[in-house]
Amino acid sequence: MELDLIFKIAAVGIIVAVLNLILKKTDHDEQAMMLTVAGLIIVLMMIIPAIEDLFDTIKNVFGLW
Repeated sequence: MELDLIFKIAAVGIIVAVLNLILKKTDHDEQAMMLTVAGLIIVLMMIIPAIEDLFDTIKNVFGLW
């Protein structure tokens, strides 16, 4: 796994956490929840290519296809 990907995920997590805290303090709980879900979707979209590479590597190592 690339170190760059880990830093990107950490940056998204920090930004979402700070914005979530600000929204909750201002009584915008619904927007805070939507922000959290959006952050989760963004991170999942970033991880999908890495998971695809992992499965390709596993297939090549074991000669499955």
